[in-house]
Amino acid sequence: MIPILYSFRRCPYAMRARLAISVSGQPVELREVVLREKPQSFLATSPSATVPCLQTKTDVLDESLDIMKWSLSHHDPERWLDMPDAGHAWIARADGPFKSALDRTKYATRYPEHDPTEQRDKAAEFLTDLDQQIDAWIFERPTLADFAIFPFVRQFAFIDKPWFDTQPWPNLQKWLDTHLNSALFSRIMHKYPQWHETDPQTLFP
Repeated sequence: MIPILYSFRRCPYAMRARLAISVSGQPVELREVVLREKPQSFLATSPSATVPCLQTKTDVLDESLDIMKWSLSHHDPERWLDMPDAGHAWIARADGPFKSALDRTKYATRYPEHDPTEQRDKAAEFLTDLDQQIDAWIFERPTLADFAIFPFVRQFAFIDKPWFDTQPWPNLQKWLDTHLNSALFSRIMHKYPQWHETDPQTLFP
């Protein structure tokens, strides 16, 4: 059985899963989910009913980081997993306080009890620290941390790109542009049609 990846093109969690799968070359069957019309097979597979979700022959992986590590454990040609321990701390900060502030900035109407400007400032604290950490990459070369964090920085940047571009984050802005203009990002952002139960298999990458 080829593993099945339930994905949604614009979801940053699904993006980072596809980034790792693509670089590993580990083949999966891609099923593009439209979140307002979740197929029954997806709901029956994913414990959280969220993308990404990977169904293997023996297991279901419902967390994007687990999917990244699964794919790279099979083949890691660019040695993303060979990362300093500090990389896990950076990912945890991105997934925790930064993502919380990002959501409360981008989706302010969902969080009326929070001031979106204050939340943007909280997110900016993380990005200021990240800018100081980055040279060309977060560490000396590309690692899991870069590709796990990038989709969320991208999401934040495009809330108000003119504002983002005027911030004093030259290293971060260059790093983001490197990702956005990469062949890898272009590959994983290919548009696939909505998956239906009767559709033929779509292989990825």
